[in-house]
Amino acid sequence: MTTNYYRHPICLEHDPGPRHPESPERLRAVEKALAEVHVPDLKWLEAPKAKIGQIARVHPESHVQKVLESVPKTGYLHLDPDTVMSPATGEAALHAAGALVAAVDAVAAGTAQNAFCAVRPCGHHAEATRPMGFCIFNNVAIGALHAHIEHRYKNIAVVDFDVHHGNGTQESFRQNANLFFASSHQYPFYPGTGMRSDIGVGNIINEPLSEGAGSNEFRASWKDRILPALMDFNPDFLLISAGFDAHESDPLAGLNLTDNDFQWVTKELLKIAKHCCDGRVVSVMEGGYNLEVLGQCVVSHVRELTTA
Repeated sequence: MTTNYYRHPICLEHDPGPRHPESPERLRAVEKALAEVHVPDLKWLEAPKAKIGQIARVHPESHVQKVLESVPKTGYLHLDPDTVMSPATGEAALHAAGALVAAVDAVAAGTAQNAFCAVRPCGHHAEATRPMGFCIFNNVAIGALHAHIEHRYKNIAVVDFDVHHGNGTQESFRQNANLFFASSHQYPFYPGTGMRSDIGVGNIINEPLSEGAGSNEFRASWKDRILPALMDFNPDFLLISAGFDAHESDPLAGLNLTDNDFQWVTKELLKIAKHCCDGRVVSVMEGGYNLEVLGQCVVSHVRELTTA
């Protein structure tokens, strides 16, 4: 079976402004890197729009409507100092969330083994009623709730190896024992959440890493705690918040991972998915702000998905 690759040209038109690190060039760098290599069994698809009701599983409908009505006709609107909307942002956010819904549908139907969503705005910081950290809607949580509610998978897991803690995803999952969230992330660091002591109802695993931590610390945190906990949870469906800003060359953070670390963690997650849920995996791009490195890391990640 194939790996589905979801994208939409409107995601290139979401413009947070000059010199903003979450620029359209990120997607261009990813697609350029993929075009320069041969990745067999990768099926490129256009992401549909999410329906308001699908987004409302995570964000109240009144909040969704308020955000969409706030999209500027021209220029920029700051939702917070880092999170900026331009005229195309509303449509881009709907297609970004829709990519996750479509990816879950395809994997649940068995028409794809797994999927990768190359979309923006990214999502894992977006809380129920608060866009933040470059994020408008929480794409991965929307996909997870779609798998749980629409497709009736009982146990849904999201794992997050972005350098920043996925506070919005954790908030969405915190009180539901059928939803599992695990994150490794630099701490203390933005957004200031993700302490090891924060365990929800026993369904949250946080592995904070100190500034300067590298491969040894990262792999130990996954081997010793996150991967065993994920295996014990025995998910019926696995989603990945795939951020590549923990790389040693990323300009916005202070961890020292390499391309091989992201390839390793992807392989380990796919092993667990094969054991627990017949390989049902949907991955979505989160951070990563060194353009060349982001492209290389996505290629490695996607290659692992296609050979799972």
